Amino acid sequence: MKIYSSLLFSLLLIVVLHSNVFSQQKTISELSSLKELNLTSSGVHHFWLNMGTNTFGQPILVPIIVVQGNEVGPTLGITAAIHGNELNGIPIIHQLAAALDANRLKGRVIAIPGINTLSIELNQRKFVDDEDVNRSFPGKSNGSESEQYAHKIKERILPVFDVHLDLHTASFGRVNTLYARADASNDTILKLAELQQPDIILHSKGKPSFGTTSSATETLRAEAAALGIPSITVEYGNPQVFQKDMINRGVNGILNTLIWLNMYDGNISTDPIKPVYCKKSYWIYTDKGGFLEVPVKLNQLIKKGDPIGIIKNAFGEIIDTYLAPEDGIVIGKSTNPANRSGGRIIHLGILE
Repeated sequence: MKIYSSLLFSLLLIVVLHSNVFSQQKTISELSSLKELNLTSSGVHHFWLNMGTNTFGQPILVPIIVVQGNEVGPTLGITAAIHGNELNGIPIIHQLAAALDANRLKGRVIAIPGINTLSIELNQRKFVDDEDVNRSFPGKSNGSESEQYAHKIKERILPVFDVHLDLHTASFGRVNTLYARADASNDTILKLAELQQPDIILHSKGKPSFGTTSSATETLRAEAAALGIPSITVEYGNPQVFQKDMINRGVNGILNTLIWLNMYDGNISTDPIKPVYCKKSYWIYTDKGGFLEVPVKLNQLIKKGDPIGIIKNAFGEIIDTYLAPEDGIVIGKSTNPANRSGGRIIHLGILE
């Protein structure tokens, strides 16, 4: 009987403790558009943004972190993980929100640590319909799943931004330097890229970097630019991991941005190593299958004719060696040894 009473007391205690924990959890408001934000108090605020409904009629919710300053000013928008396996931007946003003192902030920072929640949950790059959301802008209100999602980003998120940073990484089977994609012909956008203190700044107007392009295959960055919002893409290293160095550099770059925009007091940090400027870039591919070795390093300057890839057959015999077609710098490279014909070797940047 004593054992039974003791067990019953323990179970009751557990229920009470869990009830207290749940009761202490704050209720997070749900929004249908970021246009609904009307914050009157400074500080860090959390919201869920409704981006549609799932199979069971439940809302598809995206986390929103708003750091609201106590003075009027612009809105810096930050989006991360529009590709579901590109995760370094998420802790960058988390650490930035923890580091900012809202009482020193003019305006507000609206950060989305995981804009493509469905793909993040599935550990996959593409959207649930196997399309790339970042190739689906401006989207369609009555289109496919990825087109509707892109359209909601355009309508419910982008209009409240004055400046936009889109945080990416390499995808599966590849690694990246820390580099920025920016329209270098625009002084404001080029400055935004330089403030991130990347290894490389790649001139790019926001069209997809490969594949078929049309007016219906704009990137998020290009869509922001079409709405008159200065926007850059920053690539922070490798997929499906948190990299401490990349995260620290990311936070520092965004703080530089806030200071430059006169949204935050402080001094812009300086980096003794200046970025390499590239006027264009392209991937180099294999023309046959086999096991690939890539003997070059990220950020390595290479000359025309340097070996960049070695293909071996199933017996370990070298069947081809690939050479750099021109001088350049290694922006990204393949880490996947198993390659069919058409496999990636390196992402080559061509210097200005």
